Amino acid sequence: MNIITEFYNQGLEHWPKTGQHILAHQTDEEIVVYQAYKKSIAKFAVENQFLGGSEYSYNRMSWIKPNFLWMMYRCGWAEKENQESVLALWIQKKDFEAILNEAVISSFSPQYHDSHEQWRTELNGKEVRLQWDPDHDPYGRKQERRAIQLGLKGEMLENFGKKQISRIEDITGFVKQQKQLLDTGRLHELEIPLERFYKTTNEALNKRVGID
Repeated sequence: MNIITEFYNQGLEHWPKTGQHILAHQTDEEIVVYQAYKKSIAKFAVENQFLGGSEYSYNRMSWIKPNFLWMMYRCGWAEKENQESVLALWIQKKDFEAILNEAVISSFSPQYHDSHEQWRTELNGKEVRLQWDPDHDPYGRKQERRAIQLGLKGEMLENFGKKQISRIEDITGFVKQQKQLLDTGRLHELEIPLERFYKTTNEALNKRVGID
């Protein structure tokens, strides 16, 4: 696995308990996002290094999540139906920022929109949805801190799935190893990807999408 890990308890020392933050495994140039699929879709993606194949549909919205534990909550540690394989997808930070730049927060808030009509117009005209959801601890308990997920459709999804991904890795084996530690009460041994805060260099964009 190409992802650097650390003990969960070490990660906690670096994360605030509240606020809206992008926590992600990253290098200077790249950032990792996660998705979970049925085994056949994941197998095609790893073998071909892009999203596609006869069972994958670009005619839908697909959600990417930079936060590992949020992904684990969503896929049940790779135990939910059709989410049995967890993929780590590496993309350039500049491409991730381009996706953020097209994002519209999925629910209206006067904090981010001048009017309901303005929000609705943006929502209908853009191909990226942004949600800030409660982050979760390894056992699935809600945290006050919020994690980001981005829903892509149309040309944005096709561009992401076919052009922007630089590496796709199946990390399901790692996920199952960590779930076994949880199931046997060994939280102190739990490892997760090393994740730190990510903000774009565009402060206006950070403010518009709600990054604290």
